[in-house]
Amino acid sequence: MLRRAGYEQSPVRCQDWAVTTVNLQQWLDAQCQEYVYDLRGVFRTAGSTHWPLTVAHAADLEAQLHDHGHLLPLPKEPAALANVLEVSIVDFLLDRIAASGGALTATRGGERFYPDLEVSGPGVGGDFYAVDIKIAQRKVTKKAPPTQTQSRITLYTGNTYFAYPTLHWPGTFRPFADYAQHLDVIGIYTLNRDSASRVDHLELIVQEPWKIGSRKRSSTTREYLGAVLDLEDLRQGRGEFKTADEFYKFWRAYNFRIGGTVRNQLTKLLAQQTQTPAGD
Repeated sequence: MLRRAGYEQSPVRCQDWAVTTVNLQQWLDAQCQEYVYDLRGVFRTAGSTHWPLTVAHAADLEAQLHDHGHLLPLPKEPAALANVLEVSIVDFLLDRIAASGGALTATRGGERFYPDLEVSGPGVGGDFYAVDIKIAQRKVTKKAPPTQTQSRITLYTGNTYFAYPTLHWPGTFRPFADYAQHLDVIGIYTLNRDSASRVDHLELIVQEPWKIGSRKRSSTTREYLGAVLDLEDLRQGRGEFKTADEFYKFWRAYNFRIGGTVRNQLTKLLAQQTQTPAGD
């Protein structure tokens, strides 16, 4: 993929072993306000350029690559475009964390993994924080500016690590309950079908998942917890639950389906937990 110019660093630094504990949610929010969406398309080698190519600046390079047939548009299918955006945002945050001088550390999750980013380090007291990236498209109408997402953001998978938070499920770094806090970085964009970059007006919001939770699933076929749809509710953390306890009580009592694969995993994990001596 082709990117434009980078961004300035605004890190929390670890100097002379004196580390100030940071509020990770506030820190993430501050970093995300400086994120610049700079993905301009997919580069292909075939084209009409006569090499070497001389350019004056990044915008000139983009224009010439486009004119000579080297620049293909990013996918407009929501799930595929979301994956591209998630990678870009995680890369950005990893760069900021790496520039913290050791105050913060992070590990990237894999595909079908929770969370997308695990953050720790002396800057957060050595605790572990789960940071997940969520991407949603604005629902555009002809009559008025958009006020909702096109579909509900998925907060968690309800029948595995969320339902059994003390078990270490496959596809996770550690048990859900071991995290000091769970945070979502939510990217909201307007789809531009005529642009190679596809994304207009990207907005990043940082919230605790329970604060934007709804009482509805995000899928009729999968066991996913859904967020509220209203954009201002997402910005303000104005979900359908008054407290985190209310959110967890509602969703952990929900009758999610447990298929054969998940049931086998659960049986194995429960057996391992029973066999583990106390204190280990």
